[in-house]
Amino acid sequence: MTEATQAAESVRWAVSRLSSRLRAEQPGEDRSLSRLAASVLANLRHGGPLTVSALAAIEGLQPQSLTRVINALEAEGRVARRPDEHDRRAQRIVLTEAGHAALRGHVRDGNRWLARAMGEVLTPAEQEIVRVAAGLLLQVAEHDAGDEHGADAAPPL
Repeated sequence: MTEATQAAESVRWAVSRLSSRLRAEQPGEDRSLSRLAASVLANLRHGGPLTVSALAAIEGLQPQSLTRVINALEAEGRVARRPDEHDRRAQRIVLTEAGHAALRGHVRDGNRWLARAMGEVLTPAEQEIVRVAAGLLLQVAEHDAGDEHGADAAPPL
């Protein structure tokens, strides 16, 4: 195994474990926001009103795969459908104030946990290394990313 492969394996495992912990630590107030629902809300927050097709492309899914999530978010008042200004046959999904609130609640607990854990486990110098590494990992994630791989995905909250 090459050094690059070993590094990739280590990073992938660490990111996977951290992602799992963050999901466990960021339930929000009502614990009802799935990873996909949170991602949809974040992408609407970042990109403004989007079509289901655009959201699906960002998520790397087929539009039909998002229908249930979008319908549930709409039933909860977190998103609404609006006619497209340029094509009345098309609809755009818009984020409501309830959607903004749900998204804020969803990430708040995870951010608190991560800040606390980093403060308890890492020295200030190590925390700075993690901050720099996060930026580098974002560069890697965006390398050669086309629309079909989520290049238009939302930035961090």
